[in-house]
Amino acid sequence: MLIIPVKDGENIDRALKRFKRKFDRTKTMRNLRERKQFTKPSVVRRREIQKAAYIQGLRDKENI
Repeated sequence: MLIIPVKDGENIDRALKRFKRKFDRTKTMRNLRERKQFTKPSVVRRREIQKAAYIQGLRDKENI
């Protein structure tokens, strides 16, 4: 649960902006979207391998 202390005389817009920033940093929405549907462990592993290969390819291009 996120707690945002609002100081006396603080603008509500500023407090709301701090709340939104803190909410984004906790990755709550990303976790909720991931849990909406089940992905098989093999698919997750395949994605990780593809991502690693892509990043490795970028690094190889950078060194050339």
